[in-house]
Amino acid sequence: MSQYIAMNRFRVLKGSEAEFEQVWLSREVHLHELPGFVEFHLLRGPETDEHTLYASHTVWRSKADFEAWTRSEAFRAAHRNAGDRKPLYAGPPQFEGFEVLQTVLGDGTRVNANQAAG
Repeated sequence: MSQYIAMNRFRVLKGSEAEFEQVWLSREVHLHELPGFVEFHLLRGPETDEHTLYASHTVWRSKADFEAWTRSEAFRAAHRNAGDRKPLYAGPPQFEGFEVLQTVLGDGTRVNANQAAG
């Protein structure tokens, strides 16, 4: 079984970056309580004249664990007030999901999806 990475890309309107970051950095976090959750990253990317690119990057033990999260009450609670704020985005978030084929650790160890980590 391989890990699964779930990413949402957000094109945040120029001038709304601080508000977007505050929403994410001050929110209640319960991901660590969920089966299969590994880690989360909020990423800031390149800027254009119209927007700044951000991505939420969540690592799960498996795709099944991620899918269980999307069907959970915790997921609904985390997204309940998402539409209550003024528009911060240039269009809707873009979801991208990836199955991990290989991980290279800091010591150079390679872990392929078809191998057990050890």
